[in-house]
Amino acid sequence: MNVEQEILKEHSKKQAMKIALYACSSKKNFKELMHCFMTGEYRLSQRAAWSVSWAARTKPEMIKPYIKDLVAQLPRKDVHPSVIRNSVRILETLTIPEELQGEVMNECFSFIENPATPVAIKAFSLTTLYHLGKAYPEILPELKLIIEERWDTETAAFRSRGKKILQAIARSV
Repeated sequence: MNVEQEILKEHSKKQAMKIALYACSSKKNFKELMHCFMTGEYRLSQRAAWSVSWAARTKPEMIKPYIKDLVAQLPRKDVHPSVIRNSVRILETLTIPEELQGEVMNECFSFIENPATPVAIKAFSLTTLYHLGKAYPEILPELKLIIEERWDTETAAFRSRGKKILQAIARSV
């Protein structure tokens, strides 16, 4: 399978899953998918993002060598929001290496503080920050404050995720 051709052929859940399963079948195939995700043109990386997300959930060990690459996607402004969304979605489920945790925290706080950030990116950022708060409990009061301050101006999805995180923070104190 030529991953790039398959990505561009059709944009559907079925196709994304097909590509993800193929990518999970070998390190070489996974590398090909990650190449499309990280260095592809705008449409290619947008469509590859969904397959990368599915592949990371299917075989989390395959994404571990690419954690630094996922983190490098976060500050990019030249990519489709799906690239950022799926990068944060994957990061919320992983143990982030210590040397990358500060950068991830900074980007996630920037996402949730910016009203223009798409809601899914904010929701995944909230969870990522909560998980990082287990290693850095000093960020939890700031996270709590931001959720509470933004409560009235945010979407139902933000409030739903925020409510769960506020409850988890309250239980951990």
